[in-house]
Amino acid sequence: MVRRAVSTDRAPAALGPYSQAIVAGGFVFCSGTAGIDPATGSAPDGIEAQTEQALRNLAAVLDAAGSSLENVVKTTIFYADVEDFALLNPVYARHMPDPPPARSAPADVDLPRGLLVSIEAIAVLPGR
Repeated sequence: MVRRAVSTDRAPAALGPYSQAIVAGGFVFCSGTAGIDPATGSAPDGIEAQTEQALRNLAAVLDAAGSSLENVVKTTIFYADVEDFALLNPVYARHMPDPPPARSAPADVDLPRGLLVSIEAIAVLPGR
């Protein structure tokens, strides 16, 4: 199987030994993408703003891979406070296609740097 790493400066650089995404077998496997502004390296305040930024970052990684949010088939949303679900869910819903992808959403996760949310995704490559 051929694997190809995806990297874009339109999303935050990987914080460790991992790729922003890997393309393999007609799929794009995206690492957890946090709500960090790639231009400043900082995260905005609040779960809604961080979720919005995380989804913009995810869209940038998918675009660099040759896919898009429209092609997402599975997401996992890791978030720090279960009480924030009602705030992050509408932001997420605005970005996802209809029908929405399958999803898991573990809460009360300790994320690095005090971040509030991280979203990973699997998408198909168009035409596959």
